[in-house]
Amino acid sequence: MSSPSANLWVLLGLGLAGVLLVTRSLRRVVKKDLGAFLERLELLPPPPPPPPKAPHPLSGLSFAVADLFDISEAIASFGCPDWTATHHPATQTSPVISTLVENGATCVGKTVIDEMAFGMSGDNKSFGMPTNPAALDRIPGGSSSGSAVAVAAGFVDFALGVDTVGGVRIPGAYCGVLGFRPSHSAVSNIGVIPVSPSLDTVGWFAKEPGVLHKVGYVLLQLSYTNSYQPRQFIMADDCFDMVKIQSSRLTQVVVRSVERLFGRQVLSNLNLGNYLAAKLSSLKELQNENKNANAKNSTLLSLGSAMRELQKLEFKDQHIMWIEAVKPTIDSYIKRSISEENFKSDLYQSIRHEMREALNSLLKDDKVLVIPTVFGLPPKLNSKEISSDDYILRTLSLSAIAGMSGCCQVTIPLGTYEKCPVSVSFIARHGGDRFLLDITQSLYTTLQEEIEPVIKSKTSSQQVNNDEAAEAAKEKGNIAYREKQWQKAASLYSEAIKLNGKKAAYYSNRAAAYLELGSYRQAETDCTNAINLEPKNVKAYLRRGTAREMLGYYKEAIDDFQYALVLEPTNKTANLAVNRLKKIFQ
Repeated sequence: MSSPSANLWVLLGLGLAGVLLVTRSLRRVVKKDLGAFLERLELLPPPPPPPPKAPHPLSGLSFAVADLFDISEAIASFGCPDWTATHHPATQTSPVISTLVENGATCVGKTVIDEMAFGMSGDNKSFGMPTNPAALDRIPGGSSSGSAVAVAAGFVDFALGVDTVGGVRIPGAYCGVLGFRPSHSAVSNIGVIPVSPSLDTVGWFAKEPGVLHKVGYVLLQLSYTNSYQPRQFIMADDCFDMVKIQSSRLTQVVVRSVERLFGRQVLSNLNLGNYLAAKLSSLKELQNENKNANAKNSTLLSLGSAMRELQKLEFKDQHIMWIEAVKPTIDSYIKRSISEENFKSDLYQSIRHEMREALNSLLKDDKVLVIPTVFGLPPKLNSKEISSDDYILRTLSLSAIAGMSGCCQVTIPLGTYEKCPVSVSFIARHGGDRFLLDITQSLYTTLQEEIEPVIKSKTSSQQVNNDEAAEAAKEKGNIAYREKQWQKAASLYSEAIKLNGKKAAYYSNRAAAYLELGSYRQAETDCTNAINLEPKNVKAYLRRGTAREMLGYYKEAIDDFQYALVLEPTNKTANLAVNRLKKIFQ
C-alpha cells in the first residue's frame, strides 16, 4: 500500500484534540453530509499497474468505514467520545481496509455508528442520527447507520460496517441499498472493535450489484470461475406472514424473477419456525424456562431473544472493565443490558451451534432461503416504536436466522411502499458466500424489472375488488333509499364513491339522497361530478336542476332541465320543470 499523503498524517495525528474539534463542529458536518460522516480523510491506493497488466479490481471506487475499524494513527471512536478520550491511536490499519485500498479503492472517511455499536436505530446522542436519504422522516437503522446513508446518498460507491444482530442488513433495508453479511469469520475482524465476537461480522453496503460483487470477491479472496446454478429457492412463508406490509408483493417479485431465470421447479415453500422447532432442542429448553413466550411464531421470536441475550453477555465480557473504570456517559439501554445477570451463556452457544447445523442442512446443495429483511417499514423519527420490545424482538427474530447460524445473507432493495424502501433477503449456507454473491448479481436486474409489473398486477387486482365492493355498497344504498332511510343511503353511496370515485351513478344517487335530506349544495356538487364523468347523464341534470331551483338559481336550473330535454326530448319531469320555472320568470 502506498504511503498516505503528508496532509493525511497531519489530520490523523491530531489525536484526541482533533476528534474533539470534529465533535464540536458536528452540526456543520451533519448539514453537509446528512450526518453520515464523523470524519473525512483519504487513504489512496497504489498506482495502477502498467499495461498490459489488468487494473486493480476496485480501481476508481471510493468507500467509507464505520468508526470501529482501526486506521493507523487515528482513534476509532466506537460511537462514544469517552472511548476516544481513553484510547490511544491505532498502530496499524485494519487488514480489511488495507486490502480494499491495495486493490484500488480510495477510503474517504469514517462514518457514524450507534453508541458502542449496540443499537438498532442509527441514533447516537453524541454524534446525532444520520438522515435517511430514501425516507427523510424515517430512521436509517443501525448500528452502521452512517455507512448505509453514505452509500444511499451517493457519497461513496460502497462502505464497510459491522453486522452483529443486523447492523448492516437492517440499515441496508431501511435506506434502500444492498447490504451483505458474509459467513461468520469469513472476513477478518482484526483491527475491528468487538461487540459480540460470536455474532460480529464485517459486512458492506453498495448501490450496484456489480460493486457489491467486486468488493465481496476481494474481501473473501475468491476466484472468478463458473458460478453454480441454484437448486432451490425456499420461501419462508411464516416469516413473510410476520410482515406488516403487503408481503405478497415481495414474494411475487421473487417468484416471477426466479421463474424467468431458473424455472418454477426450483421454487418451494416452508414454515421455517416449524422446521427450526424440530431441530433446536436447546431453544426448546429456553422456551420452557420462558413462561411468557409468544405462542405465535414463538420459535423465531425466541431465537431473536436468544441472540439479543448472547449479544449482551459477550458485550459485557468485552467492555465491562472499561465501563467500570471510566464510568462513561453511555445510553441507559446499554447500562441496563450490562447490569442484568444472565448465566445461560452455554445454552445460547448451544442454540447457535444447533442453528448453524440446522440451516446448513436445509441449505446444502446450493439452496437459497428467502425471507423479508425486516418486518415493516422503517419507523418514523422519534416514534415510540423504536424502543418498544415488540419492534426490537420482531426485527431481531428475522436477523437472528443468519445471525445465530453464521450463514451469509444479502439484503436486496425492491423499490418502495408508501414512499419507504422495502427489501427481501437471500440466505445461503455458511461458506456459501461466493454462491450468494453470484446469485445476487444474476437475479438483481430481473428483480428490479419485476417490481413494476407486480405493483400493476396488485393494483389491478385490488381495483377489481374495490369495484365489486363499490357495487355492493351502491345496491345496499338503493335498498336504503327505497326504504326512505335517506341518511343511511347517503352513507352507503359515500362508501361506494370512496372505493371507486369514477362512477357517475354513485354521485348521482347520493345527490338524490341529499335532495331528500335538504342538503341542496351537496346535491348540486355531486351532480356536477356525475356530469363531468358522464356528460349525458340525464338524471344528474334533472337532480342538479332541482337542487339549483331550491337554492334559488332559477336561470341555471332552467338550463339544466332544458339540456335534459335535449338529451331526452320526451322526459316529462324536465318538461314540467321548464314550464313551471318559465312561468315564475313571466
